[in-house]
Amino acid sequence: MDADARASGRKRGNGEREAEILGLLHQAAGALTPGEVAERLGGGLTYSTVVTILSRMHAKQLLTRTPRGRAYAYQPVTDDPGFAARRMRGVLEERSDREAVLARFADSLSFSDAELLRQLLGSDPDVAR
Repeated sequence: MDADARASGRKRGNGEREAEILGLLHQAAGALTPGEVAERLGGGLTYSTVVTILSRMHAKQLLTRTPRGRAYAYQPVTDDPGFAARRMRGVLEERSDREAVLARFADSLSFSDAELLRQLLGSDPDVAR
């Protein structure tokens, strides 16, 4: 367990670990190997656990990987806003009632967010496609 988990008396879930590693990879200047990730995590996870988490994240298409020596080096496929957009699109794609979901989403936007969305859709014809 890492220091935060030990202090709270609970084990951290895979989602929390993935988020922590993703944040670390976003901050890195380039792709990192599992050993580099484990080192930057401060010893909270074993090397094999880091390899497993990175492999799962790669399988989920959250990370790309390139060979580096005897290991792979991993980096995020997009930035944080890009991941948020992917999650939003994923929710929409899971629903058969896309029009209703989009209508409810649009109705829930603040005036400034709705105006920003109008500007974004009006400024780039490919965005609405």
